[in-house]
Amino acid sequence: METVVLSLGGSVLVRDEGDTSYVRRVAKILIGMSAKYKLYVVTGGGKIARYYIKAGRDLGADESFLDELGIEVTRLNARLLIMALGDRACHSPPKDYDEALHAGKAHSIVVMGGVSPGITTDAVSALLAERVKAKRLVNATSVDGAYTADPKKNPDAKRISNMTHKELIDLVGNSTGAGPNNVFDPVGARVLERSKISLAIVDGNDLVNLRDALEGKKFKGTTVA
Repeated sequence: METVVLSLGGSVLVRDEGDTSYVRRVAKILIGMSAKYKLYVVTGGGKIARYYIKAGRDLGADESFLDELGIEVTRLNARLLIMALGDRACHSPPKDYDEALHAGKAHSIVVMGGVSPGITTDAVSALLAERVKAKRLVNATSVDGAYTADPKKNPDAKRISNMTHKELIDLVGNSTGAGPNNVFDPVGARVLERSKISLAIVDGNDLVNLRDALEGKKFKGTTVA
C-alpha cells in the first residue's frame, strides 16, 4: 500500500463560521482513497491560529508561547477532520511522529496537527513523510502552486510548474517567527531535499485536482523533485 502525506492548510480546511462543506467533501475523497493508500494528513492552523498568535504577541507573549497557541489550533482543526472521517481515521491527533507511525498500523488515515514549537505544520508534514517513508507529499494551500513572487500582492508573479528542491529552498528563504505565511516551510524544504521526497503544491480548493496530485497523476500546480 503506497503511503502519501497531505499537508492541508488551515485556511483551506476551515472556511467561514459554521461552514463544514469543505471538511465533508475532502473527507469523502480521503475515505475513497484509503482502500488503496495509507494516508497521513497534517492540518495547519490558518487564520484562526494567526488571530491567536497576533493577539498573544500584542499581549507580550514570547515566540515559543505563540507557537504553542498555534499548535493547539492545528490540533483542533485535525479533530474536525477526524470527526468527518469517522472510523477510517485515528480517533485523536498524534502528538509526535512515533505516535503517528503507531496509529498508522491500526488506521488507514492518520490526522495530526503541529508537534513542537519552532516549526510549521509544513515542516511537520515533511518530517512525517520522512518517518513513514512516503515518496510523495502534497501541500494543499490557498494558491495553485509556487510563484516567482506572492501572487496576491504582485500581479506579475509567474507560476512555476516544475522546480528542483534546491530551487524551492532558494525561493522560500528563511522565514522566522510564529505563524509565517509562505508557500512552503524552509525547514520542510530541506527535509524533502535530503530524503528525495517529491512535493506537489496545489490549490486545496480544487478537490478534483487535489485528488489527482495525491494519486500521483497529472495535476495543475507545482512539482518539486
